[in-house]
Amino acid sequence: MKISLTKVGKRFNSEWIFRAFSYEFRAQTSYAITGPNGSGKSTLLQIIAGATMFNEGTIDYYNDNQIPGEEVYNYVSIAAPYLELIEEMTLLEFLNFHKQLKSLRKDVNIPMIIKMIGLEKAAHKQIRYFSSGMKQRVKLAQAIFSDVPVVLLDEPNTNLDLDGIDLYHQLINDYCKDRLVIVSSNDKSEYDFCEEIIDIGRYK
Repeated sequence: MKISLTKVGKRFNSEWIFRAFSYEFRAQTSYAITGPNGSGKSTLLQIIAGATMFNEGTIDYYNDNQIPGEEVYNYVSIAAPYLELIEEMTLLEFLNFHKQLKSLRKDVNIPMIIKMIGLEKAAHKQIRYFSSGMKQRVKLAQAIFSDVPVVLLDEPNTNLDLDGIDLYHQLINDYCKDRLVIVSSNDKSEYDFCEEIIDIGRYK
């Protein structure tokens, strides 16, 4: 999978968040998008995911052949603090529902996932009763265990305790080395494994 951005810009009203952003994201490579608060890290990640429109430039997606923009969601998963879970569902119900939208990697199943993220005792509990850290574990799981070539992570350690941060790094090490990973963060502990660092603040 390859994602190529050419002179991409995004503005809110008359204010440009970033402009003339050109970059090629390649398969089996990890990237970090860094920059001050308000510089557009999360916005750029959402643009790459196909969830937010941009105002100028082009984005091309390739997986052997070029992928139409409206089909990008089939190739990308994302975890972010602002994306909500379905809180009326139990963890087991949610993961089974998510599996219908995006297939799981072939090397895992739902009981394995629940055990790996340490939530066996909460499998039948509604997600609305989860702590913020438990919810973040679920968000990471639904992104990392989806069978897609691109994983996008926005501030992935949000609300995690030390055990949760260790879990995050273990999941990255075990399940993301063969994928294109992009992390949006100012916290080096969230992206210290990334091979390329992009300062979005340079594109003003």
